[in-house]
Amino acid sequence: MRIGQGFDLHRMKEGRPLMLGGIEIESDKGEDAHSDGDVLIHALIDALLGSKALGDIGTYFPPSDMKYKNMDSKLLLKETLKLSKFEIINIDCNIILQRPKLGPHILKIRESLASLLNIDVSNISVKAKTAEHILGELGSGDAIAAEVTLLIN
Repeated sequence: MRIGQGFDLHRMKEGRPLMLGGIEIESDKGEDAHSDGDVLIHALIDALLGSKALGDIGTYFPPSDMKYKNMDSKLLLKETLKLSKFEIINIDCNIILQRPKLGPHILKIRESLASLLNIDVSNISVKAKTAEHILGELGSGDAIAAEVTLLIN
């Protein structure tokens, strides 16, 4: 068994969609990023790559490469899954976001990830946290972060 850990952080920007786990969440701001900015999938990709000591997301999908401009992060995840055999046992995720509230979207996010990874939704935990109006841009609602820990066999 091996463990992988991933983290991603993006500023939030008006006029961009908020993408989390492959679904769009209604919000007045979304991730300001080279791709679609889905911090949860980006952290998941880093966790998968880390579990096999394969580097990080920037190694395979550099922001300097224009072919990834505004790319759907689900496609990046699919490409990552082709790099190695990942037999995922379980995934634990935290999303740190001041607003909007994610509680009503957690099950949809889990179901989306389960479908993308072809694993049972019961093996995916997604938790939403706020920054309690502290911690700079995270606390002011001007940034979003995600962290993922996973176990593979």
